[in-house]
Amino acid sequence: MKKTQSSSNLLDAVIKQVDLGLRTLFANPVAQRPNPACNEPTAELTADDSKHSAGLMRINHVGEVCAQALYAGQALTGRSEDVREKMREAAAEEVDHLAWCAERINELGSHTSYLNPLWFAGSFVLGVSAGMIGDRWSLGFVAETENQVVRHLDSHLEKLPSDDRKSRAIVRQMKEDEAKHATTALAAGGKELPSPIKFAMTGMSKVMTSIAYYI
Repeated sequence: MKKTQSSSNLLDAVIKQVDLGLRTLFANPVAQRPNPACNEPTAELTADDSKHSAGLMRINHVGEVCAQALYAGQALTGRSEDVREKMREAAAEEVDHLAWCAERINELGSHTSYLNPLWFAGSFVLGVSAGMIGDRWSLGFVAETENQVVRHLDSHLEKLPSDDRKSRAIVRQMKEDEAKHATTALAAGGKELPSPIKFAMTGMSKVMTSIAYYI
C-alpha cells in the first residue's frame, strides 16, 4: 500500500530539502568515494585546452546541481516512501559527482556556474511537478534524464583534450553511475516518457549546456 506523507513529515521533508539546496549551492560538497582523477597524472594543458576542459566540467557540475534539485523535488512529492527513499539515495550518490567536478574546475583555475541558484530552482520545480504526476512517471523522468546525461558525458569524452586524463577519469565514472541510476529507475517501475516530453527535455538541456559552458 502506498503511504503519503503526514503534515509533520512533510514539513520535516521541506526543511531537509531547503537545507539540501543551501548546501548544494553554497557549501563545499564532500565525496564519499575517492576522486577517480586522484591517480591520474597532471598534464600541462595549453590555456585554450584548460579553458575548454573547465567549460565542459562546469556543464557537468551544473548537471549535478540540477540532479540534486530534481531528486529533492521528487523526494518531496513522491507518493510512496519507497520511491522517496530511492530519490534520496540517488541524490546522495550524485554528491560525489558534485564534489569531483567542483574540485576539477578549481584545479583548472576556473569557476562553477554563476547561475547555479537559477538552475537549482528551475530543476526543483520540475522535480516537484514530476513527483506530483505519479511515481511511475517520476521514475520514468529520472530514467530519461539519466539517459540524456549519459549521452552528454559520451560527447564530453570525445571533446575533452586527450591529455586531460583527470577530467576524463571523472567523466567516465560519472557516466557509469548515471547509467546505473537510469537502469534502477526503470527496474523500480519507471514508465517511458512520451516523445514530445523527451524532445522538450533535450531542448532545455541544450540551452543549459550552451550557457553553462561560459557562465
